[in-house]
Amino acid sequence: MSAPATETARPVQGSGLVISLVAGCLLLALAYQAGATKLLLAAAIGIFAGVALYHASFGFTSAWRRFLFERRGAGLRAQIMLILLTCAISFPLIASGGIFGRPVSGSVAPFGYAAALGAFLFGVGMQFGGSCASGTLFTAGGGNTRMLATLSGFIAGSVIATAHLPYWWSLPALPSFSLVDSYGAFAAFGITAIGLGGLFLYSRQREINHFGELEKSPDRVDLIRGPWPKSWGCVALAIVSIATLLVLSRPWGITSAFMLWGAKLAEGSGFSLDAWPYWQSRQAWLNRSVFADSTSLMNFGIIVGAFTAASLAGRFAPTIRIPIRELLIALCGGLLMGYGARLAYGCNIGAYLGGVISGSLHGWGWLLFGFIGSWFGGLALLKVPSTQPDL
Repeated sequence: MSAPATETARPVQGSGLVISLVAGCLLLALAYQAGATKLLLAAAIGIFAGVALYHASFGFTSAWRRFLFERRGAGLRAQIMLILLTCAISFPLIASGGIFGRPVSGSVAPFGYAAALGAFLFGVGMQFGGSCASGTLFTAGGGNTRMLATLSGFIAGSVIATAHLPYWWSLPALPSFSLVDSYGAFAAFGITAIGLGGLFLYSRQREINHFGELEKSPDRVDLIRGPWPKSWGCVALAIVSIATLLVLSRPWGITSAFMLWGAKLAEGSGFSLDAWPYWQSRQAWLNRSVFADSTSLMNFGIIVGAFTAASLAGRFAPTIRIPIRELLIALCGGLLMGYGARLAYGCNIGAYLGGVISGSLHGWGWLLFGFIGSWFGGLALLKVPSTQPDL
């Protein structure tokens, strides 16, 4: 999504920039009108995340695929650095219970058959869809119209899964386990650093052994217009993760908003969810405005921030004609991600990133089975090559 180092810088798209800035101001106003300062801050954090994600081209899908099939590991190593930077701050915050009078709690969940299957389905889906949860939002905001099919499937799959959650949650699972609660912040960070550090070093040496050197960062770096090196993206998204913890008292999440949007669309179309056990205890949440939902506001912010970044980079250019096959693959990928995310307590952000930075076992389980799913999905795509870039 970012311009190659050899490409001449494109002019800023003034009209797109104006529209994106107006959209950002409107989003902040709607968040403020919802009546809570934290909602305004959530929207602002989302906008910053969208800019960072776009300018650093920071996605999980292509990073995992390149590591698995091309032996390039820069993207994976960037994710590891993001997690370790965040854990260095999140673990002490979670261990202390909060800071400056604000509570902070981690995302800790059990991990069993349902979560393993969900992470696997999500891994397959992110390869088919060409993006992860955050990638779907920022690439759609950046003008990738194929991602609208992925997002549509994501929303639909999220709602469909809620019809079956009582069954999935009845399956055996390991009890919730937190490194931070069990061993303290310092020891939990050491364990996490050893695990992820080993993967970091393996990825680095594997790439050197195969190519003789590590992949170089872009020669041209521009803070305002991009592209950003992955290291900048790491720092920016670590700030997003910590800011979310402090403002919302929980880790960053994405996919619960997709479920809410889908449920609202279903009810608006005349389809009642009252008989579904999952929604019977969530009617108040379902009846509130999406602008009163902090996760929705962050997601809208990511889209707006990416639109702003794409306009600054002169690269907002939606494609109208997309092959039907591409749309169907993207739609299927979105369905798998939406359904899988509900089984696995979230996506690559909410379950994987959110789980690991909370010291939760389920974050590590998500990483393992999400990787396996990505491998299967990538193998399948080798037989049906896509013409679209993925994130």
